[in-house]
Amino acid sequence: MMGTIFDWLSGLLLVAGGFFVLVGGVGVIRMPDLYTRIHAASVTETLGTMLILTGLMLHSGWELATFKLLAILVFLLFTGPVSSYALGNTALLGGLKPELGEQDPPKEGRES
Repeated sequence: MMGTIFDWLSGLLLVAGGFFVLVGGVGVIRMPDLYTRIHAASVTETLGTMLILTGLMLHSGWELATFKLLAILVFLLFTGPVSSYALGNTALLGGLKPELGEQDPPKEGRES
């Protein structure tokens, strides 16, 4: 009985993680500039990977593979956001401006 619950929960987490990875991949293709693409990839990597690895940990049970998957998960949760930040910061320092859309130029002084 308990194995069946873990199997269903594992399958649900794997499907949810796959869905987030798929949606994030579409987001990376559809986003207009580098910064929004970095954001889509970072969220996909963090949330999708977390769900998939958690599903795999539930599926494997209490074995050595579970602890290896946990180590991979912790490593990815620390390195994913840091690498996205480094990529975005390097692009900004390199002179790539974000696309902010149509905006009015700032006004000098007050209007009466």
